[in-house]
Amino acid sequence: MKTILILVGKTTDKHFQAGISDYVERIGHYMPFELVTIPELKSTKSLTEEQLKTAEGELILKQIQPSDTVVLLDEHGREFRSIEFSRWLEQKRNTARRLVFVIGGPYGFSQAVYARANEQLSLSKMTFSHQMIRLVFTEQVYRACTIIKGEPYHHE
Repeated sequence: MKTILILVGKTTDKHFQAGISDYVERIGHYMPFELVTIPELKSTKSLTEEQLKTAEGELILKQIQPSDTVVLLDEHGREFRSIEFSRWLEQKRNTARRLVFVIGGPYGFSQAVYARANEQLSLSKMTFSHQMIRLVFTEQVYRACTIIKGEPYHHE
């Protein structure tokens, strides 16, 4: 199974970039994992939040294949403990050809993206910046991989 993480806009903080790159490289030892960055839209000052979400949504949907299992990282999604997430991920690895996670822009997702999604996950009841959540999520995927393999990274 190939796992893809779609991001809207570049990660601008160099510390986040370094951490994300480190975890993406580590994840690659366990499974195929790819980041796909959708460029931020230009000249958005005249757009409403809904128009911005719609335009970003169209770009997100172009990256998704019909057979993909699509999981949105969304504040209203299902929450897991790390052990539960690792079991969920292992089950998806056995059933999905391509597992696509999506982290949207600052205003979230368009209705079209919600309609295409198979599931929604939340990493916390707290709100994080869409830049920071990239680092948190890649670390959790790495953690799940080590749990699946029975390696000593995670302590319960």
